[in-house]
Amino acid sequence: MNDSIHDLLPPGIQAVLSKLPGEVVRTLEEIRIREGRPLEILYGSRHGFPDAFGRLSPFPEQAYIPSREECVRLLDVLTRHSLYSFEEELRRGYITVAGGHRIGLAGRAVLEGGKVKMLKDVTSFNIRYARQVKGCGGRVLPQLLDRDATTVHHTLVLSPPQQGKTTLVRDLVRLISEGTRELPGGRKVGVVDERSEIAACVRGVPTFDLGPRTDVLDGCPKAEGMMMMIRSMSPEVLVVDEIGTLQDAEAVWEAMNAGIRVIATAHGRDLEESGGRPALRKLLQEGIFRRFVQLTRQGERFDARVKELAGPRLRQARAPDELEVRRC
Repeated sequence: MNDSIHDLLPPGIQAVLSKLPGEVVRTLEEIRIREGRPLEILYGSRHGFPDAFGRLSPFPEQAYIPSREECVRLLDVLTRHSLYSFEEELRRGYITVAGGHRIGLAGRAVLEGGKVKMLKDVTSFNIRYARQVKGCGGRVLPQLLDRDATTVHHTLVLSPPQQGKTTLVRDLVRLISEGTRELPGGRKVGVVDERSEIAACVRGVPTFDLGPRTDVLDGCPKAEGMMMMIRSMSPEVLVVDEIGTLQDAEAVWEAMNAGIRVIATAHGRDLEESGGRPALRKLLQEGIFRRFVQLTRQGERFDARVKELAGPRLRQARAPDELEVRRC
């Protein structure tokens, strides 16, 4: 198990997970800890409930039950013994830890002025593993290049949660920054990493390999961060994860008008579903994005289908590639 996650967990849960079969540990994707309810893990697109001896079952009756004390201890460790110093993270409902692993939180919301100020009495934790899969973008990037292969098209990567969006984009950043046979010399890349998932920065330094020509703005709201990057770092390609607000869309528009190529991700199974969101509707209606990557997951593999906007119509860019998501 990843040491950065293992060390965060209460001893009882550590003991359970340390007894899991090696193949399960290798493919762990999520650990779901719920106070007074069965411990659950997701691995290789499957799920199970481990008992105190690490035996997995699809049924929760014999599962290990995390206690209130364990949940209180876990939150204390995650917030470094100071809830108020993590007030912003508690307001957003997640904490990103070293390694880029994101821990979702649920509990009782504290409101102020009708808006969530922070979470209190946290009773559910969703620990999501982040992994770098070098090479998974190698067959996608050539389909994103413009006709002269001087840069990339404006690209939107679409999929439901946990289908590989961030993993793919992370590798595309590395390849564009390093350069490839199809894109020699690389390009200056700016990454606005609001959730600290793409780069997994520690004290501002990326822990994932994003290439030699990449600058990262960590923990900054996307809309504001994109404008800061445009003004300060003059990127040739700007990368942002999970655009969703009208402010995000306006910042994407500003970047494109400044001559910067944009690669963004958004939740959605397809363009029709994503286009139902006001933040994306205008960008899609204006035909700004020229390439669309739709991801679907099957076990440890995902299928990346690249489509291009040709006039008012979409068409397949090239034959779709099936890319293996290797686990470590």
